[in-house]
Amino acid sequence: MRDVAPPAGRHGRPVLILGGTAEARALAAELDAAGVRVVSSLAGRVTNPRLPVGEVREGGFGGPEGLAAWLAAEDVAAMVDATHPFAARMTASAASAARATGVPLLVLRRPGWREEPGDAWHRTGSLEEAAALLRQRARLAGAGPERADRPPVRLPGAGPERADRPSPLLRVFLTTGRRSLPAFSGLDGVWFLARSVDPPEPPVPANVHVLLDRGPYTVEGERALIREHRLDVLVTKDSGGDMTRAKLVAARELGLPVVMVDRPPLPPGVRLVGTAAEAARWARHHAAPGP
Repeated sequence: MRDVAPPAGRHGRPVLILGGTAEARALAAELDAAGVRVVSSLAGRVTNPRLPVGEVREGGFGGPEGLAAWLAAEDVAAMVDATHPFAARMTASAASAARATGVPLLVLRRPGWREEPGDAWHRTGSLEEAAALLRQRARLAGAGPERADRPPVRLPGAGPERADRPSPLLRVFLTTGRRSLPAFSGLDGVWFLARSVDPPEPPVPANVHVLLDRGPYTVEGERALIREHRLDVLVTKDSGGDMTRAKLVAARELGLPVVMVDRPPLPPGVRLVGTAAEAARWARHHAAPGP
């Protein structure tokens, strides 16, 4: 765990921002510009993360009890959970710690993506459901190394036949994060192009090719990547935002179906906003000194 000392001129009770998302960084910048003391907490799982302005700590808290103890020890005025929409465990810990300490909690989540005309989305509730769908489609299409002469495999809605290659595998563009690979292990007849910011933990399955890259991405680049690797389907999480939206546009233009993993539900009773500006107004109110 690494902590950065308070900058000169910043005093008073801090606002804790959980997460290293673009929204978290925007919120930290807005609060810092308003003179609010900000502490941003990063999980420390990404190599060379983009750091926000203000104070920064890296590493876990030790579960909800550890977070509650930290909130009390630092006399935190308010807490904003701006973690990734799929960081369900951290959000649950934040909600539990807020209830235990009485520290006000706000969840900041960018809006999810919306299906548009021409899209062929197949929504699933979990990574495991997405893997099951791929397994089913591969079996229905007869995917497997013993069928080297079969036509390309596509999910329903994939558009016209692509006669550019006969592949024995269902070729999947996987953009669900390096920690999701175990959910897709053991799928016969499926090959993955798995894009990730950092390398996954070994061992990496033989049917997975890891592409290390960091957004933002362009539609032209995503279209070229899909064509280069002759991909049949895109599997992604409903992360929302513009940084990685280009893959959805490219998939639509090329007729690729998308397996979209829905976000986990929020804990009951948690207040939610969708922009850093809304979160900044809320945080300034709670950080303002009393009469």
